[in-house]
Amino acid sequence: MKIAFVTDPLESFKIVKDSTYAMMIEAAGRGHDLYVFGHGDLLFDGHEVKAGVSRITLTGQAEHWYQQQAPVLKSLNEFDAVVERTDPPFDMEYIYATYMLEHAETHGARVFNRPGAIRSHNEKFAITGFTQFIAPTLVTSDMLRIRSFHEQHKDVILKPLDGMGGAGIFRIGADGLNLGSAIEILTHHGQRTIMVQRYIPEITQGDRRVLLIAGKVVPYCLARVPQAGEVRGNLAAGGLGVAMPISDREREIAEALGPILFERGLLLVGLDVIGQYLTEVNVTSPTCFQEITQQTGFNVAGMFLDELERAM
Repeated sequence: MKIAFVTDPLESFKIVKDSTYAMMIEAAGRGHDLYVFGHGDLLFDGHEVKAGVSRITLTGQAEHWYQQQAPVLKSLNEFDAVVERTDPPFDMEYIYATYMLEHAETHGARVFNRPGAIRSHNEKFAITGFTQFIAPTLVTSDMLRIRSFHEQHKDVILKPLDGMGGAGIFRIGADGLNLGSAIEILTHHGQRTIMVQRYIPEITQGDRRVLLIAGKVVPYCLARVPQAGEVRGNLAAGGLGVAMPISDREREIAEALGPILFERGLLLVGLDVIGQYLTEVNVTSPTCFQEITQQTGFNVAGMFLDELERAM
């Protein structure tokens, strides 16, 4: 197969933990040809969407890990699969890219995850479709309603709807210290919608990443445990990643959501679960492949390539 990965610049990869790199290694090991391009390489030429695409080969070296040919303008339907792996922020440029990729689908391109599905599943707000699994939650820009929610629940988390890696997350305790500042900063004085949730104490045991591939549950999760007094378990915020078998509750959530999300066009999803509660549905570039594989021996990238090949 010819597989084109839509990625951030390759020089930004940290290959010791990058899940896209794990996918590439697995794909190359199976004899597939690898190509890359970024959102900025997409264009519509008056007839169809194309991209400036570069073929790459993997060297097996730690530092100079790839060789890249000069980009060539290609129609995306020339590839057996186009795998979207660009990190957030999910800004307007990301949305424009989903428009482009969705248009390419009309000319026969096979894009995973489907761009329309990515666009329809804000990674924070998507949990509102599964209210049986979520903690008390408020989504609003109304500053008074946020204050009322805090008064009711005492210990709360405030977060932007478009962040990643734990950026912009505030915990406000019962004393309400800095509540006003946090609300003003995150809502831009009532002009931006944010999410507020009751604090889940089990975060001290880890924010669990549960992976779904083609609606099927990966049997191990990665508990991202906050360090040094942090409230955020995200690896990007310094959390410690510990792989472990998924719990009964995590399996219950994952098995309920898996077939629904796959039917919507989401081949790969990362669910975030804290304690008994679903907190995020990650659809842009879910990670944790390498950490789970290194600690458990379960080949997550192999499972992903199995399902990608099956989808072809």
